Amino acid sequence: MFRAKFIAAGLLAASLTACAGYSGGYANSAEPQAREEAVRAHMKFLADDLLEGRDTGSRGHDIASAYIAAHFEALGLAAYGEDDYYQWMPARQTRLVANSASFVVHKEGNEIELEYPKAFFTGPSAAATEQSITAEMVFVGYGLVSDTFAIDDYAGLDVDGKIVVMLNGRPEHLPSEEAAHLSRLKTELAADRGAVGIVTLHTPEREAVRPYETSLMYLNAPSVRWLNEAGEVQGHTSIEGSAYLHYEAADVLFEGAAQSWQDVLATLEQKESPQGFALPGQATLARQSTHEDLQSPNVIAVLEGSDPELKDEYVVYTAHSDHLGLARDMSTDNKVFNGLLDNASGVAIMLETARMFADAKARGEGPRRSVMFVALTAEEKGLLGADYFAENPPVPASQMVANVNLDMPVLLYPFADVVAFGSAHSSLGDVVERAAGRYGIESSPDPMPEQAIFTRSDHYMLVKRGIPAVFLMTGFTSQDEEEDGGAVWGQFFAEQYHRPMDDIPSLTEAYGEIRYDFGALFAQINYAIGEEIANTSERPYWLDDSYFGNLFRDDDQRQRH
Repeated sequence: MFRAKFIAAGLLAASLTACAGYSGGYANSAEPQAREEAVRAHMKFLADDLLEGRDTGSRGHDIASAYIAAHFEALGLAAYGEDDYYQWMPARQTRLVANSASFVVHKEGNEIELEYPKAFFTGPSAAATEQSITAEMVFVGYGLVSDTFAIDDYAGLDVDGKIVVMLNGRPEHLPSEEAAHLSRLKTELAADRGAVGIVTLHTPEREAVRPYETSLMYLNAPSVRWLNEAGEVQGHTSIEGSAYLHYEAADVLFEGAAQSWQDVLATLEQKESPQGFALPGQATLARQSTHEDLQSPNVIAVLEGSDPELKDEYVVYTAHSDHLGLARDMSTDNKVFNGLLDNASGVAIMLETARMFADAKARGEGPRRSVMFVALTAEEKGLLGADYFAENPPVPASQMVANVNLDMPVLLYPFADVVAFGSAHSSLGDVVERAAGRYGIESSPDPMPEQAIFTRSDHYMLVKRGIPAVFLMTGFTSQDEEEDGGAVWGQFFAEQYHRPMDDIPSLTEAYGEIRYDFGALFAQINYAIGEEIANTSERPYWLDDSYFGNLFRDDDQRQRH
């Protein structure tokens, strides 16, 4: 097994040994010191039952936001919201009316009604309270288009006014992060071509990764979309109906078509991408939704930089403060989604990082660039708070030089490495490696590229605006030679992630002591990342061969590099 790498002599006062805790030791004793007790206290408060899971728009999330704002104020950070520290995101919360969803296939005078939710499920609509569309169907493969990868699943197909039927996921040969970005464009690509509905096909391959029944746990959860200044749903498209269809119920769509559903599955088994074709008959997709307007805050604070020329540039730390609220349909006495690791841990570490920067400034050693701290709402609803922040930034996006995102560090084992999502796309990868190395921690490659984590947290919304970003995760190697960090991480993801068991009692029972000491170490590394970015004259930059850099960087960045 991997033998833990000890810190070089003099780097730590106490070594990070196989079972020891991180007790605070630094390459330079003058550096601010991350405090285990502060990380623990913040996590305990934010994940307390009294906050009822911090759901977007709830009183519990408002309490969490007030707590964060109060700590920013106590540190002397400047308020950068429109309302003191608050940037209020107006939003519409929607719910599917019980028993209102229907999916009917019309073929040769017959009507085949699919069973909800055994065969299909759908979500509510933010655009209308009642929707029903009947249209022809067209199979469009994965529904992807990319000039970079020479893909056009819509080539030769007319989908105007029709329901597109597409496979979940993406072709196996595509790089995971790039493929995940393209997959997020599927609705937009369909709408741009005039489609009015989307049916997404669950596949046996997807079943092995995320069983269909897992999605049914969230059937009655509300959906949220943010509203623009005109009170309209942001990103509203022509898509009026949608359904997610179990692969065992998909045969009926393909009966009488150029290929059967089994032919399509056989193509997938050969690791090939199926071509699109028209499907016979029509389908009706219908649903009813309830609407409720709400608002929920991002909390924004800034520590001003000391350099007259650089202080108008910002290093942006982000962490989402929301979670999933209360369980409504689970047969358990534990109804609170406490979100201790997702993401009370990330917010706690951001607050401690902010304190470290404030301490450095108080000693006259503050950063040259300004440092912005943002507690984002509605991450669990689809990165909405981050999208709203990026669309309505308190300073021009061109002045944000980098984003350091903090989301769900798994503090259940003494990690010996970190994984920096986004490190392959910008100069921030070298920054992370140096920062982690100062504390004897390795920087490892993505151990689960199939999960495409880089596009699944808040930093992605800043990346889309051209801002280089990095998102650190606790790595899969434990300093305890008797412990498999990857197995612990996987167990948490399978058994406690997005469940009421992501709380102190449940995690302590399952894994033993929660490693708040390594939360302090994680804060120390993230502070070191931001410190280097803030004090280096050259801005972080996209690498020339970065897919995301070539998509999103602006002309100024191209000229500099």
